[in-house]
Amino acid sequence: MDNTAIIETVRGWVAASKRIVVLTGAGISTDSGIPDFRGPQGVWTRNPQAEKQSTLQHYLADVEVRQAAWRGRLSHPAWTAQPNAGHRALVALESRGLLHALITQNIDELHQIAGNGADKVIEVHGTIRRVMCWQCRRRWPMPEVLERVRAGETDPHCPECGGILKSDTISFGQALVPEVIDRAFTVAGEADLMLAIGSTLQVQPVAGVVPIARRAGAKIVIVNAEPTACDPIADAVLRGPIGEILPAICGG
Repeated sequence: MDNTAIIETVRGWVAASKRIVVLTGAGISTDSGIPDFRGPQGVWTRNPQAEKQSTLQHYLADVEVRQAAWRGRLSHPAWTAQPNAGHRALVALESRGLLHALITQNIDELHQIAGNGADKVIEVHGTIRRVMCWQCRRRWPMPEVLERVRAGETDPHCPECGGILKSDTISFGQALVPEVIDRAFTVAGEADLMLAIGSTLQVQPVAGVVPIARRAGAKIVIVNAEPTACDPIADAVLRGPIGEILPAICGG
């Protein structure tokens, strides 16, 4: 079956659904200029050393890793990125009253900027738009600390307790926030249709929401450029540009 026929079938499933749960990964934001991590032009593919900046033990132990991370945050593409057609399609889904929840692995907040309600978005890996102190757990907007970096601080510390600062994102080796991942699992079990978009579905435990939805009786639709770990349990798999496919299946 070609994409055109599958898209038409999935459009019908969307229209007939009442509780659609969406899971998004890095692939939905690449059209906005934010590279993924493991793809051919991914951040870690092009610069394997960059993965250390996302690994908690290296980040906390090595000042040079933190300094490199802060330099990277200054020029992170999220600051200039704008939502693309894929993000806007999910806003359209919400406006039709069909979106039950939007679970995202992304840290760019482009879903909220596009217009999805903050109460619908579950950020399992946090957000780059906040900073947090590893010691006292205080959180505040990232731009305040980036101004300090621009002014010359190479490894800014918490002004309250002197603790190490990092983006309020989940690094490798860092525990997920239990309430957040629990909510993701709960809404997955309530879905009648699960759309998994732009994710390889390899990162656990969040990838587990797809089989949870399947066991609950939801149809599973996967939209991704490459094969995913959950393709065998999907009812439909769509390959191709997310910015073209999502508007086709989510529109009115």
